[in-house]
Amino acid sequence: MPKGSEELTNARKEEIINACAELYDAMNFKDITLKEIGKKTSFTRTLIYYYFQTKEEIFLALIQREYELWIADLETLLQNHSKMSVEEFSKELAHSLERRERLLKLMSMNHYDMESNSRMDNLVAFKIAYGKSVRTVSCCLEKFFPRMTVQDIQEFIYAFFLFLFGVYPYTVVTEKQKEALKRSHTNYVFLSIYEITQSLVMKLLQGF
Repeated sequence: MPKGSEELTNARKEEIINACAELYDAMNFKDITLKEIGKKTSFTRTLIYYYFQTKEEIFLALIQREYELWIADLETLLQNHSKMSVEEFSKELAHSLERRERLLKLMSMNHYDMESNSRMDNLVAFKIAYGKSVRTVSCCLEKFFPRMTVQDIQEFIYAFFLFLFGVYPYTVVTEKQKEALKRSHTNYVFLSIYEITQSLVMKLLQGF
């Protein structure tokens, strides 16, 4: 058992977030309740409210953690390479997101409702993680592509991060959706997370 209130609080928050992540890997957001999350923790559902007041706050904490894991991958990329070509960087960035499928799934959700149903402290903590991810990608661009101007980097960030919100629904397609596309005669090219990301980054960095 962790010693000290801060350590205990962090351990219990992590347990709640882990329970939420496990449920989210098998269920839809709308079907997950605080009751279901409580069933997977070692303490009562009532105690969950001491740490998180709404389901949305738990999901916001989960997204924050997923951003932090992705940031750690990007920081490792920065540390392990002194220089990279466009092709090398696009492949590594695509692989980093291929490992973060849960992040991409969470990004495809309705952030407006989650953020509006979370307390300010929780929202600020999430925004800090999101902001750090933007800065870390920018640092990669500054290091590996010194010819890029401030405006070039800003334009990449706008295009790339907007693109990320659509990666999961575009690449993870159910059999029902595939059948609907077939019946509607929609010309749909099925790409993996890696393929679609690597292609987009190559295009955005063309010429650098």
